[in-house]
Amino acid sequence: MSDTLCAEPPAGAACWSTRAMAARHGVGKDIVARVWRERGLRPWRCDVFKLSADPDFEAKLNDVVGLYLKPPERAAVFSFDEKTQIQAIDRTQPSLPMRPGRNRTLTHDYRRNGTTDLFAALNVATGEVLHQTRRRHTGDDVLAFFKQIDRHTPGELDIHVILDNVSAHKSEPVRKWLSNPRRERWHLHFTPTSTSWANLVECWFSILARKAPKNRAFSSVAELQHAIEHWIAHWNSDPRPLRWTKQAQPVIDKVKRARAALDRATKPATHH
Repeated sequence: MSDTLCAEPPAGAACWSTRAMAARHGVGKDIVARVWRERGLRPWRCDVFKLSADPDFEAKLNDVVGLYLKPPERAAVFSFDEKTQIQAIDRTQPSLPMRPGRNRTLTHDYRRNGTTDLFAALNVATGEVLHQTRRRHTGDDVLAFFKQIDRHTPGELDIHVILDNVSAHKSEPVRKWLSNPRRERWHLHFTPTSTSWANLVECWFSILARKAPKNRAFSSVAELQHAIEHWIAHWNSDPRPLRWTKQAQPVIDKVKRARAALDRATKPATHH
């Protein structure tokens, strides 16, 4: 097991294989596979991670999670973000329909017919999604969408928006509009940097990606936008809230353990 964890694979390989490890020790590959399985070792796998370096990580996470678990009274809470550069991809040949014994087919190559940006605000309480498809995602585009949220939300409710830290969300047009006393019901809550997982609308985007544009062909951006809007209309006809269930403190504790492990892994070895 120590060779799997510490030794360099031969011939510049990225990871050990059962055959390479078996040859190193003069045993069969099935023995190596069994040992790895018993010890939970999978050298061919690599998990992706990113720890937030935000100095206000704990305060921001507590703020956002608090909105999910105990939203304020007489308020609408929205999880907002943009899904940018959604491609209108067409295929180079007609697709074949599914039939018994054969999957539906798409050519492996494609033509790009442009892109669109999707702005979406998920109502945390109801699951309803406000949206716009736009050509860009500048500060003016963000402001236009904020105005849509404002028009859609009853005047007696405060508006709390959970969003990330991209510059367009903090642009001059947005800040100037929000500074008007008429927008005193607006409250922005920024997630910690590098924590897209803390924004519920990202989960909704993943559902959209699987349901609407995946494995389809679009001859134009307008056709792609129509498909997205048609699917969102179907979603809003019977919206389902996405529930956040985890308290903030267990997440904070896990991040602290991960930071400690990362520090140990990157600290130079000392010899006495």
